[in-house]
Amino acid sequence: MPNLSGIHPILEALKAGTAIERVMVAKGAGGPRVQEIIELCRVKRIPLRFEPRPTLDRSCQSTAHQGVVAVTGASHYSTLDAVLNNAEMLVLLDGVEDPHNLGAIMRSAHAAGASAMLVPERRSAPLNDAAAKAAAGALAHLPVVKIGNVAQTLDLLKKSGFWIYGLDERGEQDYDKVEYTTPSVLVVGGEGHGLHQLVAKQCDFLVNIPLAGKISSLNVSVATGIALFEWKRRRKGTLEG
Repeated sequence: MPNLSGIHPILEALKAGTAIERVMVAKGAGGPRVQEIIELCRVKRIPLRFEPRPTLDRSCQSTAHQGVVAVTGASHYSTLDAVLNNAEMLVLLDGVEDPHNLGAIMRSAHAAGASAMLVPERRSAPLNDAAAKAAAGALAHLPVVKIGNVAQTLDLLKKSGFWIYGLDERGEQDYDKVEYTTPSVLVVGGEGHGLHQLVAKQCDFLVNIPLAGKISSLNVSVATGIALFEWKRRRKGTLEG
């Protein structure tokens, strides 16, 4: 897991019990939310240091840290075996290379009730500070699994009883008309190229989001959020019924 910067991500990490080695607060930084971070560190016995602002700038290679940086400990990555039990929806990224998109997808996945997110070791954005900021605290709550070959992972998931839905503009079924079966995996392709051919072949369904405007596609994080909240809506209706 990367070092965290920014008030909201650090507050969420502290509340979630994320492994944090120490927290640095810029000298002169204040406000009720910074004070909440300071109090949580004292309660949880996490070392707290008050440093000159340039020290924080260097630690996260950015000045957009809002005066707080957390140095994290153990890796955030989970294992596939750990997330399979009782999982209803997994989100698998096939070549998403922008950390901001990765973080935004993580935020939507957690908000929609997904159980975990799967990212390949290759052709994937790093789980860095930019991704953590875009995730807006979801990194502290949503397990992330680093996988090897995407097509082989999907084959394993199918054998474990998961139905695979590939989100692709070339899909023949609309995202709001296809039937979602539990447990499911939503596979989303990378920026520009969509799903890789071998990955698309492993999907049980290829679904698209019909567009009314003149653009041909949506940003991958926006499209993923739309599909996930449709799944959430259907799931809620099933539970209430």
